Amino acid sequence: MKIYRHWTDLPATARGASVAMGNFDGLHLGHRAVIDLARRDAPLGLVTFEPHPRQYFKPATAPFRLMNAEARANRLAKMGVDHLYELPFDAALAGLGAEDFARRVLAEGLGIRHVVVGRDFRFGHNRTGDAGLLTDLGRNLGFEVTVADLVDLDGDNISSTAIRRALSEGDPRHAAAMLGHWHRIEGEVLHGEKRGRELGYPTANMMLDSLHLPKFGVYAAQVDVLTGPDKGTYGGAASLGIRPMFDGEVPNLETFLFDFSGNLYGQHLSVALIEYLRPELKFDGLPALIDQMDADCTRARSILAAV
Repeated sequence: MKIYRHWTDLPATARGASVAMGNFDGLHLGHRAVIDLARRDAPLGLVTFEPHPRQYFKPATAPFRLMNAEARANRLAKMGVDHLYELPFDAALAGLGAEDFARRVLAEGLGIRHVVVGRDFRFGHNRTGDAGLLTDLGRNLGFEVTVADLVDLDGDNISSTAIRRALSEGDPRHAAAMLGHWHRIEGEVLHGEKRGRELGYPTANMMLDSLHLPKFGVYAAQVDVLTGPDKGTYGGAASLGIRPMFDGEVPNLETFLFDFSGNLYGQHLSVALIEYLRPELKFDGLPALIDQMDADCTRARSILAAV
C-alpha cells in the first residue's frame, strides 16, 4: 500500500482510484461497508485526514481516537487498500468550501473516478457539504459518487461513539462485535520502572497518547509482536490504567506475555483487549498483589483458550 500525505503533484499511478472517504476511526463494520463499495475495476483508495478534524478544531478535548494513524494504516493494508491518501488537516484544508474541496482536492488533485461516503458524511468549510451536494458536484466534475447506508447491530447504528462507550464500560466483546475485530492498542514498547520484572511478571510498557481510554483495569489480551526476532502472536494479561499500587498518575498499558522470554524494548506491539477481568486495585503489600496477578493470568489463559 502506498501512502500519500498531500493531494498535489501526485504520480500518475496514484490517480484514477476508486476511493472511500471519511475519518475511519476504528475501521468498524460501517467503515468496512463503505470501503467494500469502493472496490471496483480500479485501484482501491482511501481518503482520510490527519490529524482527525476534531483534534484540529478542539485541541484541548480529551483523547478520543480508537486507533492512531499507524494502526489504521496497518489494518488498511491488510484490507487490500492500494492507496492511502492521508491528507493534512490544517488551516488551508479546513478553509476550503465544499465546492473547492471537491474540485481542487478530489477532481484535480487526486483525480478520483469514484468516491464512496457514508450517508452522514459532511465536508467543506463549516461542514456545509453533505452526501447529496457531493453527488451533484461529482456529476459536474467527472467522478461518480456512491452513498452508503449506515450499518446497524441489533437495531442500533454502529458508530465510533458507540464503540468508545462499550470500551468505557469494560465491554470489549461488544466493541469487537461492532468493529468486526478486537479493539487493539498499537505502539512501541518503552522502558518503564521494571517493577513487573522484580515481581516475576515482566511487562511490555506502552503509552496511550491521544487514544480513547477503555475502562481501567486488567484484561485478558492477545498480543501480536509486529517487529523484531520474536514476531508472532502470544496470549497475555494486560493492565490498563495508572497503577494505584505504585501511586501512578499517567495512564499506560502494561502487558505480560505468556510463555515469552525475549527482549521487546523498541519493538512494536498490537495488544487486543479480549475480556475485562477486574478493576485496578491497591493491595496490602506485594505478596497480595502477586497472588492476584497469579489468579489474573490463570483466568486470562482460560478465556483465551476459548477464543
